[in-house]
Amino acid sequence: MPRRSAQPVAALPAGRRRQRGFTMALALAMIVVMGVMLMKAEPLISAEIQRANESELIFRGEAIAEAIRVYFAKFHKYPVDLDEVMKVRPRILRQKYADPMTPGGEWEYVTQVQAGASGSTEGLPIVGVRSHCTKDAIHIYQHKTLVSDWVFTADPNLLGLGGGGLSADDIAKGRKVLDPNASAPTSKK
Repeated sequence: MPRRSAQPVAALPAGRRRQRGFTMALALAMIVVMGVMLMKAEPLISAEIQRANESELIFRGEAIAEAIRVYFAKFHKYPVDLDEVMKVRPRILRQKYADPMTPGGEWEYVTQVQAGASGSTEGLPIVGVRSHCTKDAIHIYQHKTLVSDWVFTADPNLLGLGGGGLSADDIAKGRKVLDPNASAPTSKK
């Protein structure tokens, strides 16, 4: 069967040319509408991603804090880094979790004693971790609304970490407290 060559646009009847232009304009309009819809959905998607990352941060932070608690109960001292916790057999931490809120995944260690004049915490016994992320949180955890204020520690009394109540602003925004002792975490809308 011989191939038919495509006819140039000029060789088409006038009615077909107009129809072809209408189809092109309709496709362009649909692309513009889809772009606008995606731009409107972006804040909702990024908020949902942040909400999921915060929940994962809480899970991982509490798992690390529990592992440090078990390490202390077993060895009567705190570890100097998470690698030391990972060497314990049987395992007390499934894996060396990364911080989901920061690109590098590095935790800030909460030490048993203050860092020296250099500010370095290397070699100091760690009692917990916290995130380097400075974003405002969607969740409220330990009565704190800034992610970097969330401290996951083996002994909250050691550091004098107490929680306050919800502020009037938190209540007005519909925020709820994530209680580490509760059965299921809650969040604001």
